[in-house]
Amino acid sequence: MEPKVLRKIIHVDMDAFYASVEQLDNPELRGKPIAVGGSENRGVVSAASYEARKFGVRSALSGVLAKKYCPEIIFVRPRFDRYKEVSAQIRKIFLEYTDKVEPLSLDEAYLDVTENKKGIPSASIIAEQIRARILTETGLTASAGISINKFVAKVASDYNKPNGQKTVAPDEVIPFLENLPIKKFYGVGKVTAEKMYQLGIFTGKDLKERSEEFLEKNFGKSGPYYYNIVRGIHNSEVKSERIAKSVATEHTFSENLTSEVFMLEKLEKTAAELERRIGRYGISGKTVTLKIKYSDFSLQTRSKTFPYYIAHKSLLFDAAKELLYQEKMKESVRLLGISLSNLNTEEKKTVAVQLKFDF
Repeated sequence: MEPKVLRKIIHVDMDAFYASVEQLDNPELRGKPIAVGGSENRGVVSAASYEARKFGVRSALSGVLAKKYCPEIIFVRPRFDRYKEVSAQIRKIFLEYTDKVEPLSLDEAYLDVTENKKGIPSASIIAEQIRARILTETGLTASAGISINKFVAKVASDYNKPNGQKTVAPDEVIPFLENLPIKKFYGVGKVTAEKMYQLGIFTGKDLKERSEEFLEKNFGKSGPYYYNIVRGIHNSEVKSERIAKSVATEHTFSENLTSEVFMLEKLEKTAAELERRIGRYGISGKTVTLKIKYSDFSLQTRSKTFPYYIAHKSLLFDAAKELLYQEKMKESVRLLGISLSNLNTEEKKTVAVQLKFDF
């Protein structure tokens, strides 16, 4: 049996990226609570500065609530071209250390530095250098998590935010995960956390005491995932060829919809949400697909392909509206979704190389 190969993984996460770029470019916004996107009357916040977060303003919060929580909030229009420009600068820094870079969005990425171009044996030192380079070359701060796999690295990157880093060495992984509040586990959302609380699971240690059968019974396919991650088992590699094939947003309604007028209202909001997601990834596409799930749980998809790339919510909504009216509804509707595919991404081939771990 071959010895287990340990990896050195860094998760770099920019601090309040969109808001920080706006404060960097406009000195008058520095030190003030700002929200990128949304307004006091409508819309949703895409990002909030740390000054605004103190009041409870977060991404995905409505602009109305943001204004209520923080009356002094300043709403700023997003500039995705600028964010992509800065993101490209940061990506160049990553690539000076390793070719194994897996971007998750414009503001975060995984790096596998098990083997690195600088020949630096310590992943922690590499993370320090990268963060210092980002600050010097862009004027922005970043946080980082360093560990043996992507899961622990991502959790660790949130530990000393903003402008900090945390290393979880191989012999520290299990104690780190056992002491971690369950809501801090990446992949455990609010609903799942509440369910775990009801089952008496509040920390990683509590989770570890549950059998795989118990977790699978209560959490379905996610059960084995939870069983493994709390034991430090997460074998997903950093894939620099990671290419999104489509981007989608969908919503299940508390009450089935029968009126197309109400459906259009929901689709308009869904198109706006999809535009924000596309903007985060800095991509566009040609094919719009409308997903419809009826009250009898039957599923239907309808698609339209443009001769050019699109990303704007108005075009997404117009296409979805056309597809909605394409044929008559057969039942009331419980779910609507819009996806964009045929993306302007380029596939790349990479070779994965793993060497002995030297933390």
